[in-house]
Amino acid sequence: MRVEVDYDQCESNALCMGAAPEVFEVRDDDFLYLLTEEPSEELRDKVRQAERLCPKQAITVTG
Repeated sequence: MRVEVDYDQCESNALCMGAAPEVFEVRDDDFLYLLTEEPSEELRDKVRQAERLCPKQAITVTG
């Protein structure tokens, strides 16, 4: 599984971080950081939920 973020679309609203904090982090500078581009298979459900929750559809999960 591979995760990509379109940072031009991302609003850093942290909904993805709420769903998968192991993969997404909004820091004090109010920017989203992708902690890993290839999360483990055990995180698949959380990452897919983060993708669905993104109001700007800035997250893409493949594989």
